[in-house]
Amino acid sequence: MSVLLEFRDVSASYNGAIAALHGVNLTLHDGEFAALLGANGAGKTTLLKAASNLLPAERGRITKGQILFDGQDVTAHDPADHVRRGLVPVLEGRRCFKTLSIEENLITGALGKGLGRSAIADGLEQIYDLFPRLKERRKVAAGLTSGGEQQMAAIGRGLMARPRLFVLDEPSMGLAPLVVAEIFAALSRLNRDTGLTLLVAEQNSAVALRHAQHATVIENGRSVLQGRAVDLAARHDIRDSYLGGAVV
Repeated sequence: MSVLLEFRDVSASYNGAIAALHGVNLTLHDGEFAALLGANGAGKTTLLKAASNLLPAERGRITKGQILFDGQDVTAHDPADHVRRGLVPVLEGRRCFKTLSIEENLITGALGKGLGRSAIADGLEQIYDLFPRLKERRKVAAGLTSGGEQQMAAIGRGLMARPRLFVLDEPSMGLAPLVVAEIFAALSRLNRDTGLTLLVAEQNSAVALRHAQHATVIENGRSVLQGRAVDLAARHDIRDSYLGGAVV
């Protein structure tokens, strides 16, 4: 498999002084489902924003190393261009347009890609097949739906942009276990059936390791462990030291 995303000894900081990443290395191949694990504040969000060239908007920058998406330095393209090239992020926090309906939220994802009516209709059909609950609630304002439905809408909006690499930050945050299971089952289905490449940052190591193929553990801005998800999940020393003793 070809390399789709690569972090080469990447360090990053905010405001020129606050160090957030320290020599991170990570390689993601086309078609993989990879998990990025670590506690709150470990550097996961900074790493994902660096991949999409979103750090400058928050007075952050890469201070060392290089990040390549599809062979090109990510800093050579702005975030909107990355979406057009197929690198689509879903940021933390169930970000929806509250006054727009669920379906209108989904359609906004396609507009950024410049898709026509036929492609939008096909995309909506695929999202509703993936998340039947959204079809039932498609005419309801997003602000009046549950947290789980808003997260599904945020994921669906990203998928409407037809990503090659789908980057998600804490998709399980604040959601009930059954909803989390439904979301991760949908992501696994996408990876399995369509070959979509996924990089998912998660504090919930149990669910992430259950679905991902590979995992990287981040601690204090450093990549401290990497390997097959099943191997990391099986090691008690790793679970106790880095994953909060989670049992998969």
